Amino acid sequence: MKVEIENNMIEFSVQYGNAKKLSIHIDSFGFLTVKAPKDTSKEIIVSAIRSKGKWILDKIHEISTAREIPKAREYHALGKFLYMGEERFLQELIDCSELNEEVLKKNLKRFYINRCKAIVEERIKIYQKQLKVKPKIIEIVESKVKWGSCSSDKKLTFNYRLAMAPIEVIDYVVIHELCHITHMNHDRSFWRRVGSIMPDYKEKEEYLARHGHSMSL
Repeated sequence: MKVEIENNMIEFSVQYGNAKKLSIHIDSFGFLTVKAPKDTSKEIIVSAIRSKGKWILDKIHEISTAREIPKAREYHALGKFLYMGEERFLQELIDCSELNEEVLKKNLKRFYINRCKAIVEERIKIYQKQLKVKPKIIEIVESKVKWGSCSSDKKLTFNYRLAMAPIEVIDYVVIHELCHITHMNHDRSFWRRVGSIMPDYKEKEEYLARHGHSMSL
């Protein structure tokens, strides 16, 4: 579901349960979940979200900013960049001979996009068998907030910066999005499914929350 707040389109899911009061949660991916009493109308939910519009936008901006603040990067052969959770010299990742900073940055971004696609597709082959699901489309994108997403037509997208993360963190995002193919909301059944494959998934979420800002160009 979506709602517009101050010209920003905010996606959210609704989890109905036995709670007496409506509550709003934002996870480390920047995704908003509303937990509401049974039979709560869509109008009431949307009204509640809009009433907390400033807090929601501030929180999403905080997540986005945390991921945008990079430490100073040095675009030369011995400049250091993250790849698969480890710092590598730029010359280990791409050809650095006689290239200026603009070209090096462009080539490095292309490297991450290509590697992310290859890694994600490899990991999806593993986990789709365990989860008994299969995405229709897999795309690598650039995002300031989300590490991954799943649409209702089984299209999965992944942030190219995931190539900078350790493989177990990449696995978490892959599992997270594959589980959305059968559970579009972040409800209990969704998290149980994620936990059945990766019991320590909260540690991976915390890693992204803590280190997301350093996974940048």
